[in-house]
Amino acid sequence: MRIVVAHNRYREAQPSGENTIVDAEITQLAAAGVEVLPFLRSSDEIPAMPKTAKALLPISPIYAPRAQQELGRLLTEHRPDVLHLHNPYPLLSPWVVRTAHRHGVPVVQTVHNYRQVCSSGLYFRDGVICQDCRGRALGVPAVVHRCYRGSRAQSALMATTLAVHRGTWKSVDRFIALTTAVADHLRDYGIPDSRIVVKPNGIPDSGTPAPLGQGFLFLGRLSPEKGLDLLVEAWRRHPDGTLGPLRIAGDGELRPLVEAVAAERSDVTYLGPLDRAGVRQALAASAVVLATSTWHDVLPTVIIEALASGRPVLGTALGGIPYLVGADTPREPAGTGPAAVASAPAPVVSGSVPGSSAPSRDGRDTGSAVPAGVVTGEAGWVVPPDPAALAAALPMAAAGASALSATARLRYERNFHPDAVTKRLIDIYADLCR
Repeated sequence: MRIVVAHNRYREAQPSGENTIVDAEITQLAAAGVEVLPFLRSSDEIPAMPKTAKALLPISPIYAPRAQQELGRLLTEHRPDVLHLHNPYPLLSPWVVRTAHRHGVPVVQTVHNYRQVCSSGLYFRDGVICQDCRGRALGVPAVVHRCYRGSRAQSALMATTLAVHRGTWKSVDRFIALTTAVADHLRDYGIPDSRIVVKPNGIPDSGTPAPLGQGFLFLGRLSPEKGLDLLVEAWRRHPDGTLGPLRIAGDGELRPLVEAVAAERSDVTYLGPLDRAGVRQALAASAVVLATSTWHDVLPTVIIEALASGRPVLGTALGGIPYLVGADTPREPAGTGPAAVASAPAPVVSGSVPGSSAPSRDGRDTGSAVPAGVVTGEAGWVVPPDPAALAAALPMAAAGASALSATARLRYERNFHPDAVTKRLIDIYADLCR
């Protein structure tokens, strides 16, 4: 099997989980015996481009002539079975889909964000969920609010690109949705179920989990959409020390908030940014990992890291978080309804009422009282993005961590281990080659 993997790498100065995933996927496919032909461009190339090439950059998201010529030569020479596209912007353009089809090559795209509809790709603006461009022929609100790179001109270009390439995206042969929330987004965009496959990313196996530690860990970018304000407000509703320790790791614009909370409370520790060894140590010291995003977070890798380490997760019922922890109940998905509805709490499972010992989705008795609004999954819990709901769930998660530790690890092995996700990806390719 011969596969072209096409990806416009994000700038190295801007840490990108997507770049990391693409690199890992190429390595895993090659190890599985697949012949991979990388067709990669990088936004780091832009400063060194000649003036003539830079002059064409404004139109490259719509049509990138050099990329189409080079891709055409690659397809003619190697005659691959499938082209697998990740990020096309700005140096590849969605036009690579048309170029591949012109050469008789089917296209798979992994959908890492919501950019079929949203110019920023996030469904998030000014601190709240925003879906103003959904259902519009042209995303005028994105231009008005400068949603793409803070520029009205660049936002106009991206909104135009999305309008021009609506038909291009709808011609993709198979979409890989990283979670069921992304699959819902694609259905709302008009993609039929027959062309959507849910396959998450995987991460390398960290080995046998360490014995469960104590308290909670927040690990990630310290920015508003990650829900730090939500977490801090919920944590402050409990007396100092009653929940065990809260460790916060990472860096970003909300670092002063974290440092202030750590200074005022003995149960909060700011660890700063961590390297891989530091992340492993922080996970080993903790019992529960927090994922308190207030946007439709597509696939927070920290959750998969937690599961691989046998740590259950307490998160918000938004984006891909319910899917990752196995609490993926019917809900208003990302990209449907007004923001107030799309941010609504996930439905409560039968029996999840205050003071009850409620079953999880698979019927297991969790053995602890589940507050209203909390959904217990295979590997954790999800709550509405509300301080009161999160505050009510924190002691429950602390008490129930040991009961879900083993199933968290099993969920990783079944769904997110590199062997499992690579096999699934090869099956997707093979289905298109039949």
